[in-house]
Amino acid sequence: MCGIVGFTDTKGIPDAEKVINLMMNRIVHRGPDSAGSYVDDSIAMGFRRLSIIDLSDKGTQPIFNEDGSVVITFNGEIYNYRELREQLVSAGHTFSTGTDTEVLVHGWEEWGRDMLTRLRGMFAFVIYDKNTRTLFGARDYFGIKPLYYARMGDTLMWGSEIKSFLDHPRFKKELNTDALESYLSFQYSVTEETFFKNVFKLPAAHCFTYKDGRLTVERWWEIKFDPDGKPDLEQWVNRISDTFKDSVRAHKIADVEVGSFLSSGVDSSFAAAVAEVDKTFTVGFGEDEKYNEIGYAKEFSKYIGKENFSHVITPEEYWDNFARIQYHMDEPLADPAAAALFFVCRLAAEQVKVVLSGEGADEIFGGYNIYHNPADMAKYNKIPRPIRKALGAVAQKLPKKRGVNFFIRGSQPLQERFIGNAYIFTEKERKQILKIKTGAPAPSAITKPFYDKCRDCDEVTQMQYLDLHLWMTGDILLKADKMSMAHSLELRVPFLDKEVMALAEKIPTKYRVTKDETKYAMRIAALAACPPQTAKKDKLGFPVPIRVWLKEDKYYNYVKGYFTSDTAQKYFNTSELVKLLDVHRSGAYDWSRKIWTVFTFLVWHEVYFEKNV
Repeated sequence: MCGIVGFTDTKGIPDAEKVINLMMNRIVHRGPDSAGSYVDDSIAMGFRRLSIIDLSDKGTQPIFNEDGSVVITFNGEIYNYRELREQLVSAGHTFSTGTDTEVLVHGWEEWGRDMLTRLRGMFAFVIYDKNTRTLFGARDYFGIKPLYYARMGDTLMWGSEIKSFLDHPRFKKELNTDALESYLSFQYSVTEETFFKNVFKLPAAHCFTYKDGRLTVERWWEIKFDPDGKPDLEQWVNRISDTFKDSVRAHKIADVEVGSFLSSGVDSSFAAAVAEVDKTFTVGFGEDEKYNEIGYAKEFSKYIGKENFSHVITPEEYWDNFARIQYHMDEPLADPAAAALFFVCRLAAEQVKVVLSGEGADEIFGGYNIYHNPADMAKYNKIPRPIRKALGAVAQKLPKKRGVNFFIRGSQPLQERFIGNAYIFTEKERKQILKIKTGAPAPSAITKPFYDKCRDCDEVTQMQYLDLHLWMTGDILLKADKMSMAHSLELRVPFLDKEVMALAEKIPTKYRVTKDETKYAMRIAALAACPPQTAKKDKLGFPVPIRVWLKEDKYYNYVKGYFTSDTAQKYFNTSELVKLLDVHRSGAYDWSRKIWTVFTFLVWHEVYFEKNV
C-alpha cells in the first residue's frame, strides 16, 4: 500500500527532481517507510511506500523490467500475484524482487491491457513504456484505490491524492462550483470532475493511455447482474460461504500482522471471524447504544477468541480534528461516519499495519434498508400515476413531517426518487440556498446513464447497481482509503473481490432482499461463523450523534459562525442556512444532514482555499 505521483513535460519544469520530491512528501502519510523516484527528459514518477509484502529494500518503487525500458509506480495489493508470477516466469520473464508490483511490469509486457482482468486485488498504477513513450494507468474493479489526474497546459499530472498537485508549479487551484451544487444533493463529489477545476478522477474499472499529448480513457470491466434461478437458497448460502472464505484467505496475504475493524453488524463480524484476525478495533460515542457499538464488539471478539481495542470519541476531539479530516479527504465528504473512521484507523494504526473491513457487502448482497422501498411502495404504486402525482404535489406544499415524504416519493418513478443512499438537497432546495449559478446537471441526469445500463433489471437490482457505481466509490471507499492512509494503515475489503462479485451477480433478488430482511442469503451464510444476534442485527456502522450536538449551544454557535462567514455569504443565501439551524435546534424537524453537508464544505473550503496548505 503506497502513494504515487507523477507528471509529464519535465523539460519545461526547472528542477523536476525537486518538484517530484515535494509532491511525494505531500503524501508521506501514505507511505512513511521509504520513497523512490524516476525522472528523465519527459516524465517524472514518484512513490511513497508502506511495506506490507517483501519488506526488503527491493520492494521500493519505481520498479523496472529487465532492460529498464518499462517503469511502474503502483498503489495497492495484487492477491494472486504468486500465480501470475509463475505464469510469467514460464513465459520467460526474469524477476528481481518478490513484490506484487513486478508482476504488473512483466504482465504489461506479456499481456498488455488484457492483464487487468487477470488481476485479483485493489490497485491504481501508472506504467511508462520508454520505447513507445506511452503512459498507461488503471484503477481497480470497484475503485478501492484512488487515482486523480489533471491537465494543466502541456502537463499531465497524476497521483493518489489531489493535494500532491499543489506543489507543482503549473497547478492552478480553482474551485469547481459545478461540483459544489451536485455535492449538495449527493453529499460527495459524484461525477468524474472534482472540486478543483481541471482535476478529474479516473473512474473505477477504467484505464487511460497518454501518448503524444492525447489522453484516452476507457472502461475495462463491467458489473452485469444476471440472476440464476436454478440453485436453491441452501446452495446459494454454501456458495457465498465458500467464495467469501476464499476471498478472505487471499486478502490475508501479508508479511505483517493483520487486524480487523469491528462494529456490531454482520459484515465486519463475518470478516473478522472467518479471517481469524489477530486483533479487532472499535470506536463509539458516549454510552447510548444508538451511538456506541463497543459493548457488542467486545462481546463478539470474546466469542471468536480475539482481543478488542476500543476508544470512546469525545465531542471535543471529533470537532477539533474535523478540519484535519477534510484536509486528508481532498474533497468535502459530508458523511459523518468519515470522522469516526478517522479515529478507528488511528486506533488500529497503533497496533497493526493492515486491517480488514466490511465495506461493499451492502451494495453487493443488498444490505441497505432503503432496498425495501420497492416492496413497500408496491401497493401504493397500483394507484393510477396521475392521482399519485396530484397527491405528491399537495404533499410538497405541506410542512415537513413524518409521513409526508411517502406521498412525494410515491409520485415519482424510481429514477427520480433514488439517487443513492443519500439525497440531501433536491435540485429545487439547493438552488434555494445557493447564491451562485452553476452549470451542474440535475441529479437524475447524473444517475441516468447507470439506470440505462440496468433498465431490464428489477428495481432492487437497479438501486444496487447505482450504489455500486456512485455511492460506494464516491463515499464508502473514498473515506475508507483517505482515513486509513492518513494513519499509514492499509485497509482491505474482502467483500469487494472479483470472485465474490461474480457470484453475487447470479444471486436472485429474492435471496438478497426479502420483505423483512436485507442481505438475506449472506446473513444465513454468516450464521456458521457468527452468533444469531450478530448475523441478524441491523447495520449501524459507527453512527455519529451530530443531530444531538447541533442542538447544543456550543456547536450550534460554532456552525452558525461558519454559516454567517464571508465565505458562506459568497456562495449561499445565509439566511436560509441559519433557518435550517434554527428549525433543527427547535426540534421541529431533523435537518442535521443538510446542515452537515453545507458545514463540511465550508470547513473544507477554509482548509484548501483560505489557508496556506
